[in-house]
Amino acid sequence: MNRFPVAISLGAYGADLVRERGQAHFIPLLVDAGVTRIELREELFNGREDLAALGEAIRAQGLECLYSAPLELWLEGQKLPNPELEPTLQRASACGAAWLKVSLGHLSEDSDVAALADRLARYDVHLLVENDQTPQGGHIEPFTRFFARIDALQMPIGMTFDIGNWMWQEQSASAAAQQLGRFVEYVHCKAVSRNAAGKLVAVPPRQTNLHLWEQLLKHMPVGLPRAVEYPLQGDDLLEVTRVQVDALARLGQRDTQHASEALSHV
Repeated sequence: MNRFPVAISLGAYGADLVRERGQAHFIPLLVDAGVTRIELREELFNGREDLAALGEAIRAQGLECLYSAPLELWLEGQKLPNPELEPTLQRASACGAAWLKVSLGHLSEDSDVAALADRLARYDVHLLVENDQTPQGGHIEPFTRFFARIDALQMPIGMTFDIGNWMWQEQSASAAAQQLGRFVEYVHCKAVSRNAAGKLVAVPPRQTNLHLWEQLLKHMPVGLPRAVEYPLQGDDLLEVTRVQVDALARLGQRDTQHASEALSHV
């Protein structure tokens, strides 16, 4: 059975540990665990990174690279895209990243979506827009409007679908998958629960979560890269990572196998 590609969002190892050791430290671990893509987290850089050297280390180990930035594509009251988009694209490019992941921000009817084309044209980096946990970026409706406009303009921009983030704004992940699934190019996987203080937090999945995720993936292109975006903790980080990577790599395989078997009997 073929494995679907799995990414690790480096925040999964804990912000303090990642900042202490540096993001390059985790590259060999990801390779040994069977990971396809590393997701660098801009907010976890410690200020000492050589981005070009980091990119070279990632390429040397055969990993794909995605650069995640805590940047809203639109700021409130501004028609043009966030002016920080271009320097962020420069940093992503310096790392050799093929993708840049950002949040939607404050999309409005006045937002100049077409202006994104000019910002992106100078960089060989593919833009992905993710649903976050904020009121402006965590509801389904702004994304349906955004991707309808993107689709009409035939702009090559995709969606990062964060399964767990919909809960922060009490949105249905199933409804979101049905309405936005065809635009999704990358999936962030996280289960969500409430801690003792009543705060929503990301947690590793149970079997019921994995089953739900398989149902959501049915609304998206087959075999999408899916990322661990929940805590990976334990004395043996390699084994902990390998177990979760294997679980995500199998999501959707059963349906693909059944489809192949059905076609073989046609």
